[in-house]
Amino acid sequence: MEQKDVLKALQRDHAAELKLAAERLKGTARHTEIIPSPALSEMTGHEILLKPENLQVTGSFKIRGAYNKIASLSEEQLSHGIVTASAGNHAQGVAYAARERGAKATICMPQITPPLKVDATKAYGADVVLYGDVFDEAAAHAAELAKTEGMIYVPPFDDYEVICGQGTIGLEILEDVPNVTDVVVPLGGGGLGAGVALAIKTFRPEVRVIGAIPEGSPAWKNSFAAGRVTEADQVITSAEGVAVKHPGDLPYALLNEFLDDLVTVTERDINEMILLMLEKHKLVVEAAGAVSLAALEHLNLRSRKFAAAEGPHVVVPIMSGGNIDTVTMGAVIQKGMIARGRIMNFEVELPDTPGQLVKVATLLAKERANVIALDHDQFKASGHYTNAVSLGVTVETNGPDHIDRILAALKEAGFQPKRIY
Repeated sequence: MEQKDVLKALQRDHAAELKLAAERLKGTARHTEIIPSPALSEMTGHEILLKPENLQVTGSFKIRGAYNKIASLSEEQLSHGIVTASAGNHAQGVAYAARERGAKATICMPQITPPLKVDATKAYGADVVLYGDVFDEAAAHAAELAKTEGMIYVPPFDDYEVICGQGTIGLEILEDVPNVTDVVVPLGGGGLGAGVALAIKTFRPEVRVIGAIPEGSPAWKNSFAAGRVTEADQVITSAEGVAVKHPGDLPYALLNEFLDDLVTVTERDINEMILLMLEKHKLVVEAAGAVSLAALEHLNLRSRKFAAAEGPHVVVPIMSGGNIDTVTMGAVIQKGMIARGRIMNFEVELPDTPGQLVKVATLLAKERANVIALDHDQFKASGHYTNAVSLGVTVETNGPDHIDRILAALKEAGFQPKRIY
């Protein structure tokens, strides 16, 4: 966005525009209900109340900004058709909104976009074009199509109407949680964070807004450090919904003024929160939607403003979406279980004599370790000419203490197990 357009947007009547967005979205976007999280509250020592935008009509908050933008267009503008770029969630929001307004939509998506999001976008009647390796390349292609084909470009985040649409989440939080002290929001392009921060600071400026990013997506960290929008050299994260190299100009201007702090999380943090939501709340959350959850355990150490604030903390993390394909979900579950000591793999060398495998199996049964997989291979033994067999075992366990007991029992029985993971 050009600087003159940024300045013009900053001068608008934010309170009135946010309320107008809320009116436009009535009957289209769901007012998602706050869900208390006893598990996260106990884990963090603060009252945690979830804002589940993964339960939105398209599985993501993006329907809010997309619909508000398209609802602001005239019939003449809509007749030219809509084009946008997205890693998936904005695509579905635009496709849904365009269908509701009777407009044709073309969506440019990075080639890394999960098939679930591609298929869901097509299901709303949009044409999908897969282009580029990251969002920024798909966005450039969408901008070119808008220029050459005369279509109306609906930005995923760098647009005032889009930002106000996302800001309705902040309005709902203030309405539903009057004692809220902190709102945690994931940052990708910045539209969600900017909208929520704009709404919160417009109506309740004392409430803190904290951004969360994956460590492999450093654009916002770099931009705040540089004092201007700065493109990341590369983005490496499983959270494709926030895998953005170049933040939006208008979101940066708003967040630079209204964001209280920024917290970085790891891929392991993200995976563990996806698993925790499944186990404790029976909620499906995609990686980008789990970024704000992953920040919760680190707020005391990584947010000076949060740590310095007196009194109890009532924290609302925004789960931005739940569109995750089953293959990715399976991998996340396995990684999360390994990280939490729920799955262990070990190798042990056995004498190449009958009955050795039974001994190991009996010992594991006694320790109540559920065997998932076995690899019995005499050619993997440390010495090819020794009378030994290599046994690889994967077991389901109850946590780190259980793993320690299993390994100790194996050693006590005369085996020398080597833990792989």
